[in-house]
Amino acid sequence: MFTRNRPYGVARAALTTLLLAVLGLALGAPLASAHGFSSVVYVAVTAPERGHVRAELGLEYDLLVVSAADSEKDDPLFREGTAAFDAQDPVAQAAALTAHTKAVNAYVGKRFTVATDAQACTPTQAGDYTMTMRDGAPYALLVLDYACPEPADEHEVRSELFPDSETYVKDTKTILTYDLDLKSGSAALDKEHRSFSTHQSTTERFWEFFRLGAEHLLTGIDHILFLLALIAGSRRLREVVLAATSFTLAHSVTFVLAALGIVHVPASFVEPVIALSIAVVAGWHLWRLRQRGLHAGELETIRNRRLSLDRAGWIRLGVVFCFGLVHGLGFASALGIDAAWSWQLLWSLLVFNIGLETVQLTIIALVFPILALLRRRTPITALWVTGALSAGVAVTGLVWFVQRVAN
Repeated sequence: MFTRNRPYGVARAALTTLLLAVLGLALGAPLASAHGFSSVVYVAVTAPERGHVRAELGLEYDLLVVSAADSEKDDPLFREGTAAFDAQDPVAQAAALTAHTKAVNAYVGKRFTVATDAQACTPTQAGDYTMTMRDGAPYALLVLDYACPEPADEHEVRSELFPDSETYVKDTKTILTYDLDLKSGSAALDKEHRSFSTHQSTTERFWEFFRLGAEHLLTGIDHILFLLALIAGSRRLREVVLAATSFTLAHSVTFVLAALGIVHVPASFVEPVIALSIAVVAGWHLWRLRQRGLHAGELETIRNRRLSLDRAGWIRLGVVFCFGLVHGLGFASALGIDAAWSWQLLWSLLVFNIGLETVQLTIIALVFPILALLRRRTPITALWVTGALSAGVAVTGLVWFVQRVAN
């Protein structure tokens, strides 16, 4: 008896752990900052002439203020910069940075470098600080002109910006686009890969974007919860496969279009809709539980024998596709690439997307078989577990929706 029930016990224990984790997210996520785990630095590097490199940096404003003030022992920068941040006043924010240019540039200059043959290029600020909004957060734009010791055919760009003494920032990804040394493209840097060289091979650059895509989904709690809600509400393996395929096709289209700058939708719309999508997909399963009770996992009359989907399955597939279009815009914001069309750039975007899909399929392959086993052994317990899981996800999505609309 013990041997026969062991798979069920394992499945129940695994799903209980998953349920507790999601409920923990539901309770703790509303307290988390939108950028409480990682930050993104956006950099465009060009070479106006030989021996001259220009870097346009987009830096998250509050982190820049805190880090520069701490590094350069400039308490007035912290007070003035924080006050401008709290007031949400972009003019005052730029003024605070301008008043403390020496401290800000010293901090950035130490941590973002350009070199040729191991010889450092000397940075000089070009123009004033300007402010913009990116991913719902204020960003400071800083342009630096680097004078290199001698003209070279290869350059190395290194970024060690953030985190510093911050305890809530775990990592920073630097999304780099470049047109340098007769080469153009994009690269992704983080704490494990601090530097990029124009001598780097195509394979190395593509691997960086595959890893970046995989990590973005793994660290993107909202996308993971959407996927878990999708799995919990799927009655058959065919349903979750079709739903995942629909989601993939939809977000792939908008992801590429947005990353290439062909489509632009503000984060103030994208982020709340992503949160709403989580609540809707999770709430769909709760609604079926209320309407059909113990029969929620059963199929209705199947109208299309080829795909084996009933009316509810087709409607759900359409809803997932529409929300997938919006999620694609969210994935694209992680790259922040605004560059002209090129085959090299397109391949980078596709490899990033493959990294996303690899993690998505892995999660489905791990979770759905356990859920299927539980449904086969004890259907009532499975309904309670998936219901509780969906409820936790729905609550989290609704809270995020309210927070993002309010912000």
